[in-house]
Amino acid sequence: MGHLITVATCSLNQWALDFEGNLERILASIRIAKERGATLRVGPELEITGYGCLDHFLEGDTCLHSWEVLATILKAEEAQGIVCDIGMPVMHKNVIYNCRIIIYNGKILLIRPKMWMANNGNYRELRYFTPWMKHRETEDHYLPRIIQAVTGQAKVPFGDAVVSTVDTCIGVELCEELFTPASPHILMGLDGVEIFTNSSGSHHELRKLHTRVDLIKEATQKLGGIYLYANQQGCDGDRLYYDGCAMIAVNGHIVAQGSQFSLQDVEVITATVDLEDVRSHRATSSRSMQAAGANRYQRIEVEFSLSDESTASVVGIEDLVISTRRPEVRYHKPEEEIALGPACWLWDYLRRSRTQGYFLPLSGGIDSCATAVIVHSMCRLVAESAKKGDQAVISDARRIAGEAEGSEYVPIDPREFANRIFHTCYMGTENSSVETRNRATDLAVAIGSYHTDLNMDSLVTAVRNLFAFVTGHKPQFRAHGGSPAENLALQNIQARLRMVIAYLFAQLLPWVRGRQGGLLVLGSANVDESLRGYLTKYDCSSADVNPIGGISKTDLKKFIAYAQTTFDLPILESFLTAVPTAELEPITETYVQADEADMGMTYDELSVFGRIRKVEKCGPYSMFTKLVHEWGSFLSPAQVADKVKHFFFEYARNRHKMTTLTPSYHAEQYSPDDNRYDMRPFLYPSRFPWQFKKIDAAVATLPDRSTVHPAEAKEKMA
Repeated sequence: MGHLITVATCSLNQWALDFEGNLERILASIRIAKERGATLRVGPELEITGYGCLDHFLEGDTCLHSWEVLATILKAEEAQGIVCDIGMPVMHKNVIYNCRIIIYNGKILLIRPKMWMANNGNYRELRYFTPWMKHRETEDHYLPRIIQAVTGQAKVPFGDAVVSTVDTCIGVELCEELFTPASPHILMGLDGVEIFTNSSGSHHELRKLHTRVDLIKEATQKLGGIYLYANQQGCDGDRLYYDGCAMIAVNGHIVAQGSQFSLQDVEVITATVDLEDVRSHRATSSRSMQAAGANRYQRIEVEFSLSDESTASVVGIEDLVISTRRPEVRYHKPEEEIALGPACWLWDYLRRSRTQGYFLPLSGGIDSCATAVIVHSMCRLVAESAKKGDQAVISDARRIAGEAEGSEYVPIDPREFANRIFHTCYMGTENSSVETRNRATDLAVAIGSYHTDLNMDSLVTAVRNLFAFVTGHKPQFRAHGGSPAENLALQNIQARLRMVIAYLFAQLLPWVRGRQGGLLVLGSANVDESLRGYLTKYDCSSADVNPIGGISKTDLKKFIAYAQTTFDLPILESFLTAVPTAELEPITETYVQADEADMGMTYDELSVFGRIRKVEKCGPYSMFTKLVHEWGSFLSPAQVADKVKHFFFEYARNRHKMTTLTPSYHAEQYSPDDNRYDMRPFLYPSRFPWQFKKIDAAVATLPDRSTVHPAEAKEKMA
């Protein structure tokens, strides 16, 4: 049968600075790995501290507590008789590194620092860590006394080396190093490393998993080898959801895959593989020639064999050929990702904030509808986990639902659980329609939320009269002859009062229901509206967290269509067919307020503008040159220019709103989230005179190639 080994990787729901909880989850994962016969276990990046500590990595306390946790692991019975790859920050010669600590039987074998840092988008690793630049070199690292007392070691190797067991060789790769053009696994593999561990802190983004899987498969497809990918899972305390999906690949094929979205705190993936499969895969002339001339790595030797003749008795004969199995990789559709990712994020946020539930202003429009359905999805996940007997989920649900200690309550009905922890409210005015009010009520009934319905006209009138009393001028809506300034101000009064009411109800509704504590307010502005600035600063888009703030309107519509059938919610059909409207202006015989008309662009166009601006890194002129080719068959150069200039003008003059944007679930690459993901100014020369003149000059020289009827243009842009 060759050299059979059982290896384990895991997804852990670690929480930044939760050293006690993180330790418990690490030890649980090692214990499960050993129970399944594994002799090698790898965990997520920076698992001792949690990946998202951010500037806390600069504090000496963070390194100190990491060593204290590691000392506990080294002494633990769980960590004996198994090689463990564990992540934490380490200060070496007064420089902070993001490291993996390889341990075995109470000893540290190697400290391997990260060499290539993630430093774009959501990541700022160079702010806290320094990359290890001495490739294939090691130095002595002198251990703190609390570790010396446990291991009996004064110093250990620190740097770029590999671990050599009796029967194979293990190399370490950290997260971003897999994504770099010259990944370390290539050189390590040519020097005889057969097993690669990758500890990651990789966040969820719609449609991103394909990239990760392709890179993991490619890592060993040409090279040969066993690749163990571990990842953080859950909300680490910020805007990101780390989506797990731990994997094991052999010779370019995924042989084991964990869940991408789960309420489990610890998920361990194991596989029994044959080292001889790697060796036979590598037996090619060209690979051998390159390997013969490869630079050598220092080998840290350990008197331990990962393979064991007793493996068969531990794992069972049916698992011995798992490395030859090629199960289909599981991918979620984007609609499913929206249903699951933000729902898991909301659950983590709710249970860790120790509040009593969520409050959502439910307008009857598709955005607040999508937010409500995501909470419904969360309740469904809680109910499913409870039915399976997940005691951690049941315990959290009892506390959040206000159950007394010793209660036997089990949240197996998502609608009943929602009625305890999810509160919705329709805040109507004279500008609201019967249709939106009925949709909000019907949706609340369908998902089981505790729903209230109110009219706030008296509040709006009071504020309006106060202004008139103080100034002697009474503002009017545009429909009643008012100026644009008056019209906008009157809309904003309604929007901002809704925020005030939302927080009042969120603080007091639990009290009304005989419970203690407060609720977290949910926002429901989508990524396109934020990008365009189509929201009122400090209105009901201002909330505690926003599960849809990184999701496009186009994707939200697809999600609602998916949820209509998957969650058996026929009421959602009426949300899909309704025209998006803020309902802040009076409805007349000739005018009904509509979002796309107000914005001067469609949601589909906004998605295109957002991607070109952020992902493709284009300013006004280069965006125009791209779109004049892409849209040239149905729009003239002048029309394209007008759309691009209008977008950039509105984006620039509303950019200041992003400074107060509610923290949102990150799901989209073109998110405008200020100072976290999108590092841009908030005061612009909003008419871009130089750039717009260059566009106008180009328009004057370009031919009109549009041949498509204007009625077909919108469909093509989508």
